[in-house]
Amino acid sequence: MGRKRERGFPPDPEVLPVAVVDNHTHLDAIEDVLDERALDGGPVPTVADHLERAAAVGVDRLVQVGCELPSIAWTDALLRDPEHGSRLLGAVAIHPNEAVLHAGVREVGPDGLEPSPRPHHATSLDDAVARVAEVARANPRVRAVGETGMDLFRTGPQGEVAQRESFRAHVALAKELGLALQIHDRDAHEQVIEVLLADGAPDRTVFHCYSGDEQMAALAAAHGWYLSFAGPVTYPRNDHLREALRTVPLELVLVETDAPYLPPHPYRGRPNAPYVAGHTVRAMAEVLDRPLEELCRALSENSERVYGSW
Repeated sequence: MGRKRERGFPPDPEVLPVAVVDNHTHLDAIEDVLDERALDGGPVPTVADHLERAAAVGVDRLVQVGCELPSIAWTDALLRDPEHGSRLLGAVAIHPNEAVLHAGVREVGPDGLEPSPRPHHATSLDDAVARVAEVARANPRVRAVGETGMDLFRTGPQGEVAQRESFRAHVALAKELGLALQIHDRDAHEQVIEVLLADGAPDRTVFHCYSGDEQMAALAAAHGWYLSFAGPVTYPRNDHLREALRTVPLELVLVETDAPYLPPHPYRGRPNAPYVAGHTVRAMAEVLDRPLEELCRALSENSERVYGSW
C-alpha cells in the first residue's frame, strides 16, 4: 500500500538568525487552495495567524500582492488595518493573465485551457489599470506596482498584445509614482527584457519568482535589477536557477514564497505560507556557500532598499 501523501502545511523551519522579508505573498489566496486534508480538521488560518507564525521563525515583514481587481481592493483594505499594518507593505497591479481577460481576448493559449472570465473582467483594461493607479496613489503602504509583466504560457498572439500594452502601462506608472516594479515573467524572458530596455525600467525593478538562467541573471545584474527567488530554486531539476543565484551579486537578491503557490522541496503539492520562506532561505545559503546570518542580513537590507521601511 502506497504511502499517504501529506497535504497540510509544511513544518516550521528553524528560526532564522536575522529576520527576513517575504517580498511577494498572496495572503488572500491561501484559503482558496486549502481543503479538508490540508487543514486536517483544524481552523482556517487568519491573516493574524499567518503573520504570527511567520514572525516566530524569523519572517517578520511581508509584501502582500494584489494583482486582480478583487484582490487589489482586499489588499488596499488590509494595508489600512492598524492591527496588521506594521508588518505589511503592498504591491498592486493587473496580472498579465488578467490583462488578457480585461482586454476581451478569449483565445485558447498554449496551455490549451479555455478562458474563464469573471464578472470583474467586464471592466476595460484601461479602467482596470486606472484603478491600480488610484489605489497606489492613495495608499502610502503600497510600495510597488506588481505583479505585472508577460506570461506566454497561457496566452496566444492576441493576448500577447494585450499583455505588452498592460505591462508598458504599469512600467510607466511605477516610474511616475516612484514605486518599485514586480515582474511576472513566464515563458517571456525576451519579451519582458525588450520592454524594459525600450521603455526604461524603474529604478527598483524586481523579477518576482525568478525563472531565467545564469545568462539572464548576468544581464539583470548589469542593469541593477533584483532577482527574487522562491521555492523553485530548491527543486532538484532547477540547476539553472541555482546557477542564476550564484551569478547575481548578493546585494540584488531577494526571497519570497509566492504563497500559496510554489512551496520549496520537499513540500511540493502542499499549501505554502509566508513562514515557509525560512526553508528557502536555508537552501539558498547552501547554494551560495555563505553563512546563513550573512544571507539573512543581506535579504533584509535589500528588501528595505527596494520597498522602504515597514
